[in-house]
Amino acid sequence: MDRPATSPCVAIDRLSFGYGGTPVLRELSLVLESGWRCLLVGANGAGKSTLLRVLSGRHLSRGVRVLGRDAFHDTTLVRDVVYVGPSFPVDVDLSVAEILAARRFNAERGARLRRVLGVEPGWRMHQVSDGQRRRVQLLLALLEPRRLVLLDEATADLDLIARLDVLALIAEDSARHQTTVLYATHVLEGLERWATHIAWLADGRIARFGPIDALAPPGAELRLAAVVEGWLRSG
Repeated sequence: MDRPATSPCVAIDRLSFGYGGTPVLRELSLVLESGWRCLLVGANGAGKSTLLRVLSGRHLSRGVRVLGRDAFHDTTLVRDVVYVGPSFPVDVDLSVAEILAARRFNAERGARLRRVLGVEPGWRMHQVSDGQRRRVQLLLALLEPRRLVLLDEATADLDLIARLDVLALIAEDSARHQTTVLYATHVLEGLERWATHIAWLADGRIARFGPIDALAPPGAELRLAAVVEGWLRSG
């Protein structure tokens, strides 16, 4: 695929990062263009969550640019980047309706998301279950299209239909708004046709990266889970 003349959405050049001691990410390089939907796979502890958090600007790092800007220092990226992590510690005594009332968003999109996710406006955040809390987190994160969406096992708590419907909306944003998606997940069912690219993170580096349709010969059915299992077992 030819690279456009503008800056890529994500450009990581020899990133090394850790929390003290042995680095979690080591000399990692990765480029993602606008509109790509990239799966991020790897064993537990490979550094997937760390990489997503670095891209979201939560950790000071060098050699990481998002939309041509420094991922950590440029605070204007908050308007263009959304990160959905493994926790959403919002347990205040507020209803979903009250939280939404403080935000500006397209009403039709909001209604579609509430329907897909099964979120009730009357849910009170200090009373919801962990699964319901994750649904509200996704609702708030996707209320408006962004230029970069970072998902860290963000759909693991959804049932199959809700998961596929949420991913369909994200794919629409990717096509219509050139949203780039980096999606770390262990649940690969149904993603063969959703993703455009895949990156395998191992030993703190990108061990494999490329278009998803290059994983199987032309005309052959791609068994994505089997391919990724082979990578993980070989590592």
